[in-house]
Amino acid sequence: MTTQVAWLAPICAAIGIIVAAYLGSWVLKQNPGPDKMNSISLKIQQGAQAFLMSEYKLLIIFMVVVAVIMAVALSPITAIAFVTGGVLSAAAGYVGMYVATRANTRTAYAAEESVAKALNVSFKSGLTMGLCVASFALMGLSLWLIFLVFGVNLADPQLMHENIGMVEGFATGASAVALFARVGGGIYTKAADVGADLVGKVEAGIPEDDPRNPATIADNVGDNVGDVAGMGADLFESYTGAILAPTILAVTFGSLGGYFTEGDFVWTIVVPVMIAACGIITSIIGLFAVRTKEGADLHKALNRGTYVAAGIEILVILAIFAIWQSQSAAAQPVWLFGSVICGLVAGLAIGKITEYFCSDHYNPVHKIAAAAETGAATVVIEGLGTGMLSTIAPICLVAFAIIGAFFCGNMAFPAATIEGGVMVGLYGVALAATGMLSNTAITIGVDAYGPVADNAGGIAEMAGLPEEVRDRTDALDAVGNTTAAIAKGFAISSAGLAAISLFVSYQATMHHYIENFELTLTDPLIVAGIFIGAMMPFMFAALTMGAVSRAAHAMVEEVRRQFREIKGIMEYEAEPEYDKCVAISTSSALREMMLPGCLAIVVPVVIGCFNPAMLGGFLAGAVATGMLLAIFMSNSGGAWDNAKKYIEQGNFGGKGSEAHKAAVVGDTVGDPFKDTSGPSMNILINLMTIVSLTFSPLFITIQNLL
Repeated sequence: MTTQVAWLAPICAAIGIIVAAYLGSWVLKQNPGPDKMNSISLKIQQGAQAFLMSEYKLLIIFMVVVAVIMAVALSPITAIAFVTGGVLSAAAGYVGMYVATRANTRTAYAAEESVAKALNVSFKSGLTMGLCVASFALMGLSLWLIFLVFGVNLADPQLMHENIGMVEGFATGASAVALFARVGGGIYTKAADVGADLVGKVEAGIPEDDPRNPATIADNVGDNVGDVAGMGADLFESYTGAILAPTILAVTFGSLGGYFTEGDFVWTIVVPVMIAACGIITSIIGLFAVRTKEGADLHKALNRGTYVAAGIEILVILAIFAIWQSQSAAAQPVWLFGSVICGLVAGLAIGKITEYFCSDHYNPVHKIAAAAETGAATVVIEGLGTGMLSTIAPICLVAFAIIGAFFCGNMAFPAATIEGGVMVGLYGVALAATGMLSNTAITIGVDAYGPVADNAGGIAEMAGLPEEVRDRTDALDAVGNTTAAIAKGFAISSAGLAAISLFVSYQATMHHYIENFELTLTDPLIVAGIFIGAMMPFMFAALTMGAVSRAAHAMVEEVRRQFREIKGIMEYEAEPEYDKCVAISTSSALREMMLPGCLAIVVPVVIGCFNPAMLGGFLAGAVATGMLLAIFMSNSGGAWDNAKKYIEQGNFGGKGSEAHKAAVVGDTVGDPFKDTSGPSMNILINLMTIVSLTFSPLFITIQNLL
């Protein structure tokens, strides 16, 4: 029965892939515009393709090395699952980027007619990416679960627990690729963006995406490798973790104590994939709600699709729990609907709060723009304060979601406590993360359309299209900045909830297999672990920010050199050497991404081999500071970006004014905040947690030998 119900997941994933193929083919059939636009788009396509191929070559080497280590230290199946997760994550990012780099010129051409048509093209491109990410992730994960976990005899939960440890390799592979893709893509795009802005806008005084700017092609390439491929890999791993966390927790509870009846145990392990499967279908339905007219509020059009999908998803999830309730004699599983609602409501609320702090329709961004009248320093100060303030409500909402989901989980399974005093109600906390990311496909869709619109604006500028075309693409891009920040808010919050669930599984497993294992603040090793873990996100941020700074320095020098040495650039008599700027971003990103990515895997394994309890403290510290830094950096960067755009709309002097130059500096500081370091934090905490859980058999073996 378990296997039969679970097959719903790969079936829905297959439907998602089919719809993604249809949407992608529809986008590619749209008119790409005249040859001049196509030639610009082709350069962007070639640059993005070259970077991804170079990045994937390095990732292949990395994954082979890690897979060999896993095969020896853990099991060959874990290693295969690790490779599968990484390959599917990379494939989803590649397909999404392939469509996005071809949708840019089609969006620009559509914008000549209307903003509504441009939105239609760019959003369908984004949803192609969203459906690929969700469908590839659910297809791979559900098949591994069906063959290794759901098909195991329920009378042998111990074997099920051992097998799900192998499936954890899938999530580890997805997280590893996500971290490298986010960091590498983020370094690439921000090196180009900073070079283009500081030299082009501030020093040369030319518009953004002006064809005379040597870094403009690299900048547009970066939008795709960072904000499409990188973002897709990011949400791929968050989505995978959100589905797997409650399943791991359920199997852990079942194997360590048998606190579920057989019928309830079946439901606890299959419900997460069922919720995710329904989310793909509701995201497809949400597509039809995203439409607008000329002059209408674009943000409302995109929100409508998200809310429609969420509303239908809520009804479907309620039906799932109602059916479970009718078949359960010992539990009250309908309470778990409350846990899912806690996650969904918290996710939507965090999205609105993110919108408030990052959108140019609200006071925080207006205050940053006003601060630009007194110079760049006050822009930076105001933006930092805004980002810090923006952490309060999301963290409180996550805290309330945890408490509410835990309460509902305990009500579903009353008086159930496993070894070590860990309450089964924490299963509800894990389901809250699943609920929060259940509509990942449309969440990515409203995010990934933004880079397409941004590229469309660049192509419109470089091809010399009428001003109203650029105005339309800028309107789409401004909304895209906000939707991108909202998607990051979902990813960050769900990462916190999923990490807590995985942390509990780690604690329960260690307590069961290692004698005298306790996590207590009276143990100096655990306290030391908390401090080291709390430091880890700061060190990671320092490494990635420094990487952007070094790459941007090389880019600035190259752009200055070309302006200085190539005569006739400013007079449109000579074409800049775009390929050299692309090469600088590519080499810098590939060189700089390796150290922070490897540290995220190596440090937890080293600490776990030394002392598993210390690793528990390490994870607790990393999750807490990682979430705070992620929200702070992402929202500061988003607010700085839209403050600049608010001034460019004609406020506080408009383009070319002193206030505009100050805002550009703020936006430049915010670029690595919101597109490199900030969005990598949720991947960091997820990766370190899942690595710790995946390698727990190695830690147990070492400790039992000592």
